[in-house]
Amino acid sequence: MKIRPVILCGGAGTRLWPNSKNHQAKQFIDFGNWTLLGKTLERTKASIYDSPIISTNKKYLKEVKKHLKTNKIKNYKIVLEPAKRNTAPAILSTALIKDISNDQPLMFFTADHLIEKMNIFNKAINKNKSKLTDQNIFIFGIKPTSPSSEYGYFVTKKINGNINKVKKFIEKPKESRAKQVIKQKGYWNSGMFFLRKDSIINNFKKYNPRIYKNCINSVNKAKLKSNTYYLNRSSFIKATAKSFDYAILEKTKQINAIKLDIPWSDLGSWKEILKMYDKNKNKYVKKENVYYRPWGKYINLFQGKDFLIKELSVKPKGILSLQKHNHRAEHWLVTQGNPRITLNKDNFLKKPNEHVFIPLQSIHRIQNPGKKPVKIMEAQIGSILKESDIIRYQDEYGRVKN
Repeated sequence: MKIRPVILCGGAGTRLWPNSKNHQAKQFIDFGNWTLLGKTLERTKASIYDSPIISTNKKYLKEVKKHLKTNKIKNYKIVLEPAKRNTAPAILSTALIKDISNDQPLMFFTADHLIEKMNIFNKAINKNKSKLTDQNIFIFGIKPTSPSSEYGYFVTKKINGNINKVKKFIEKPKESRAKQVIKQKGYWNSGMFFLRKDSIINNFKKYNPRIYKNCINSVNKAKLKSNTYYLNRSSFIKATAKSFDYAILEKTKQINAIKLDIPWSDLGSWKEILKMYDKNKNKYVKKENVYYRPWGKYINLFQGKDFLIKELSVKPKGILSLQKHNHRAEHWLVTQGNPRITLNKDNFLKKPNEHVFIPLQSIHRIQNPGKKPVKIMEAQIGSILKESDIIRYQDEYGRVKN
C-alpha cells in the first residue's frame, strides 16, 4: 500500500509579518520562481506516495488550486477547515475522509518546510512503514547544525527492533540549554508526523474524545464538490482548538523517531530566509543589480511582494550613514566579519550568524572597524523598498541634505 501524503496548509505565517494584516502566507511567497507549497507538492510526486490531500481553509483555497494546476497534479483531495482550530482537528478531520483506508500510512507534511535530499527522507519512511501499528506515531528529527533556540528538540532511546523511542521533548530551549541537549544527542523536532489512519482515530478516541466526536460529525456532514470536502462548520467549531502535540503527543507513550541528517528548515523567521538566500546567492546575482557606494557595495538579490533581499559588503573602516526609514523595517544576518551596529541609543558588535532586527523608524548604522570586509544579508520589509526611503542624520561622505 502506498503512503498517502497530507499537506497542512492553513498557517498564516504571522511570524514573518507581525505588523501587517494583509501579509502573504509563508507557503505562497514567491522566493524566486518557487514557493514552499510548490516544493512540498513536488515531493509528493515520488513513486512511494499516493495522491495528495491538502488541509487548508477558504481564504487559501484559490491559491492552493493554482499551485496544484501549476504542478500538474490532477488527482487530489482538499479538506477545507471552516474555522481555525489548530493542527489537532485539522489532522483528525483530514484522516477521517472516506478516501483513506483504515490501515493506510499517512505522511503529514507542513506546507512551509524546505527539505533537501528527499531520496534519503523517502527511503527512511519506506523502511519504517512496516513498523506502523494502530497505536504508534513516528515523528521526524533533524540532526542540528547549530544550538538554535528557534526549534524544539527531543532525545531518544533504542528499543527492540532498532527503533528510536522518544524519551523526552524540549521546547525551544535557550542556546546554552540547546548545547547541552545536542551533547545528549538531541535532534530538532521537525513537526512532521508518520502514522496510520487507525492510529489517529484510536489516539483521539483515547486522549481527546471530544475533538474526535466533533470532527467525525463535521466530516460526516461535509459536502464534496470539485475534489474539495467542505467540513460542517457547526460541528467543527465545537472541536477544542489544540495542536496535535498537546492533544496527542504529550499524552501517548508510543512515539518513535525517524532521525535524519539532511538539510532542512521551516523558514519560520527572516534569519532562516536570509540563510537560505546566502547559501544560494549565486543563483540570484546579476551584474546590473550590483551597486557601488563610498562605504562598499550592495547587491539586490531578489525582490518579492513587500520584501527585498540584499547582500551588503562594507569595506574596512567603511561607515554607512546614520539613518532611519519611515516605510520599512529590516532584518540583518551577519555572514562575515564583526560589524559595529548602532540601533537608536545602543551600540554593539556582532559576529557571523548573528541576527539584528531594525524596527520601522529606528535610527541605525553599520560600521566596519576591522581589516577585512564585513558582509551582511539584509531583508527589507515594507511598502517602500527604495533609496528614497532613507532619512540621513550623519554621513561620512557628505550625503546629508540640510
